[in-house]
Amino acid sequence: MAAYESESESLVTSESQGGEEIELPITQLCALVEQLSYGNSSLKVEIEMFEKYYNKLEPRDQRFPRISDLRSSSLDFTQLRSRRKSKSRVTADRLLVLLVDQKCDLALRELEDIKEEMRQLKANSERDLQRQEAIIEEAEIRWGDTKKAMQEFKNEILNTISKKRGSAVATQRVLKYIEDKNIRKDALKDKLRLKNLSLKVQKKKLLMQLKQKEEVGEALHDVDFQQLKIENVQFLDNIDQRNRELIQLKLTAGNALHVLNLYKTKLFRATETTNHVEKEISLRKEILEKIEKETIQAEEDRAKAEALNKKLRKQLATYKVPHVMMYVHEKVTNYELEKSIKMWERKVEIAEMSLKGYRKAWNKLKMASNLMETSIAL
Repeated sequence: MAAYESESESLVTSESQGGEEIELPITQLCALVEQLSYGNSSLKVEIEMFEKYYNKLEPRDQRFPRISDLRSSSLDFTQLRSRRKSKSRVTADRLLVLLVDQKCDLALRELEDIKEEMRQLKANSERDLQRQEAIIEEAEIRWGDTKKAMQEFKNEILNTISKKRGSAVATQRVLKYIEDKNIRKDALKDKLRLKNLSLKVQKKKLLMQLKQKEEVGEALHDVDFQQLKIENVQFLDNIDQRNRELIQLKLTAGNALHVLNLYKTKLFRATETTNHVEKEISLRKEILEKIEKETIQAEEDRAKAEALNKKLRKQLATYKVPHVMMYVHEKVTNYELEKSIKMWERKVEIAEMSLKGYRKAWNKLKMASNLMETSIAL
């Protein structure tokens, strides 16, 4: 901020000398604009912090107008420029700047306020988280009770009266089940009421004991407080040690979880390989059974072929060639039979031709008789 103020002062002095504007190159103007924007942003953050601290100290009716409100009012660009050029106004503004110690004090107070707000937010969020966890736990317990009641109703009623639905026996069982359920709920309600009363009595006793301890604690001396401080330090050391042990255990659990995930992946791959091998074994077994069946069928076919071969060999061994004259006689007989077949076939053809002629004549006679009958009838 000091560098930014020195640069702005040098810029003001350079512009005020001679009362004329100095034209700078574009690169220097861009760098100057960037420096001024950075300085303005840091000044804006400081101003907001100072305004926040000032608003906490002063009541609303005695506050001065905010710089942001003054900034929102329309001001002429030439007036701002003339103010910037006036050296006396710059020195007057410099007197209003806070010291570094004051700025550090304000920053530390703002940091403490932010930490307090963060602690409050953390406490509120933890309280809300505990409330939500309690609601979730209650919902899970209710859901478990509902599932248990559904399973009991299914086992005691639905499975027993599945074949007797609509009958009086089924209705009586359902009513008896509901009555027993209500009786058990009433008994549980009485039990919880008695437990609540006992807890209230125990709470009163504990409050009385706490009040007595507080009354006795008023008579404690500085030695007791020093002893409590020492014990508090020891407990804090124990808590730190346990936290370190907890961190070490978390690291060990993380490593164990990593190793467990590796073994899970290996187990998954091994199960996939086992399933593939089992499928391959079952496929090979099916192929083996098919080959065994084909082998048995081939053995049966081979046995049949061997029996037929033996039979044919036996016939071939006992076969006797007939005499030549017998062959000639059989040949002549065959020739005569073929000749007679041809003769009979010719006779059949002639008979069919004569049958066709007879049919034509019969049809003509039939038609003539029908004409005569129709003429007589007319």
